[in-house]
Amino acid sequence: MPNIKSAKKRVKVIATKTLQNKTINSRLKTEIKRANAAIENNAEDKAAAVRAAVKRIDQAAAKGVLPKNTAARKKAALDKKLHASA
Repeated sequence: MPNIKSAKKRVKVIATKTLQNKTINSRLKTEIKRANAAIENNAEDKAAAVRAAVKRIDQAAAKGVLPKNTAARKKAALDKKLHASA
């Protein structure tokens, strides 16, 4: 446990940011799973599900949770899967 005041503050800040990042990551994973399930089940709203997942991926990349290239790779994989199912 830190003794210096600034180090104590950093511990608090890091805990807060970790919680925020976990929330963003969890929502992102859920949205991607939902889009994949819609594609596999050939649902009518699969394009909308993919659009929602791409939006979450972009938001995560903008927040710095996902690296830019990782976000691009995930979006490309979803798009490829969507067009292959059509």
